Amino acid sequence: MREIISIHVGQAGIQLGDCCWELFCLEHAIQPNGLIQREIFDQDECEFSKFFSENTNGNFAPRSLFIDSESKAISNVKVGKYRELFSPNSFIYGKEDASNNFAMGYYSIGKEYIDISLERVRKLAENCQSPQGILLFNSVGGGTGSGLGALLLERLSEEYQKQIRIGINIYPYPKNDSAIIESYNAILATQYLQKFADVCILFDNQAVYEICNNTLDIQNPSYTNLNRLIAQVYSQLTSAIRFNGSLYSDISEFQTNLVLHPRLHFILCSYSPILSNNKTCFQQPITTDISIQAFESQNMMVKCNPQNGKFMACSILYRGDVIPKDVRLSLSKLSVKKTIQFVDWCPIKFKVGITYKDHFIIPDGEIAKVARSACMISNTTAIYDIFPKLTQEFDQMLSRRAFVHWYLREGMEEFQFFEAREELAVLQKDYEEVDSSIIDEGREEAAE
Repeated sequence: MREIISIHVGQAGIQLGDCCWELFCLEHAIQPNGLIQREIFDQDECEFSKFFSENTNGNFAPRSLFIDSESKAISNVKVGKYRELFSPNSFIYGKEDASNNFAMGYYSIGKEYIDISLERVRKLAENCQSPQGILLFNSVGGGTGSGLGALLLERLSEEYQKQIRIGINIYPYPKNDSAIIESYNAILATQYLQKFADVCILFDNQAVYEICNNTLDIQNPSYTNLNRLIAQVYSQLTSAIRFNGSLYSDISEFQTNLVLHPRLHFILCSYSPILSNNKTCFQQPITTDISIQAFESQNMMVKCNPQNGKFMACSILYRGDVIPKDVRLSLSKLSVKKTIQFVDWCPIKFKVGITYKDHFIIPDGEIAKVARSACMISNTTAIYDIFPKLTQEFDQMLSRRAFVHWYLREGMEEFQFFEAREELAVLQKDYEEVDSSIIDEGREEAAE
């Protein structure tokens, strides 16, 4: 058994985790009290023990840890429908908010929670036969999610070097910031994601919000709406791990198949079809349609234009009633589309995985059940589009030293702002070199 530990940090990480475990329980026939519905449980198809552990009473609990500096988000989980699902040791919380300040989450408040958090992770790891990786869910815009999340990631990289560390990271969008200093937090946290995470799967608040608003016809999407959509994507990403799929049956394969250079490990994903539960679907989209839709910008989980970048690696994960013959036809059509450009040195354009297990949806949710779906996950230079708006706001405030004193009083040094910004500039150059190398190769071929 190759088990996976999930850690949810900060308000956004905890709320997302609540939605993810709700969906996983439905998919694996686990009741809110942790008992299996034996009449519909299929042991042969299911490898859910990678994500769940069984106690002496026969109940199953997620291999998870919820951490926050205040109690509100965790309290909602503890009194919610799945309150009996989690172990009491799954929760770590306090009474002091990190005030949307990275420095508070990393230095002052973070120091209070890091040791007990690592101890709980150690106990989860000891309960595994062979832990293969750690998933960290957080928002890089908040104080606890960015600061404590960065500190925890740094310490995990020291103590669990052999286990892959994957971030499910939610990025803010300047126009919809709930706090004016979110760009500070995001850039500071990104420096730690660059250094200590092996893979970062990014979600952009604005992109997810627009999908809920425009595609699912939700006028004022709530955090629950956003998180349930992300949970659906996350379910698709891990379906092969949990249901004997043909690709990404091991969490380390995300790094093996997608990360060509250690620094370029920020991953873009999309999902299709996204259909509203309020609309009657007379005909389910065919495999070719959902494959093409997966490469359209309106289905991307990050606000970017994939046509402006180059794909270095790309996988399409199918789920449901999908026939290999239809997949081959879809790939042949995608291969000739001029809007999808790959680097010349990529040996295989598309890797494909198929999981035949049916979809599940939240009963009272807004997302419609579909017969088949596709999730595109890729390493593309277009992912850098998530950073310019944040860096612009970051540079404008830092040039006037606006709000910097709130970080310095918690133990940060001013040079750390410039260091984080320089690290991101280096990352930008790395992506630009990938694009420029393709241009240079094209010119050399033309000259010949």
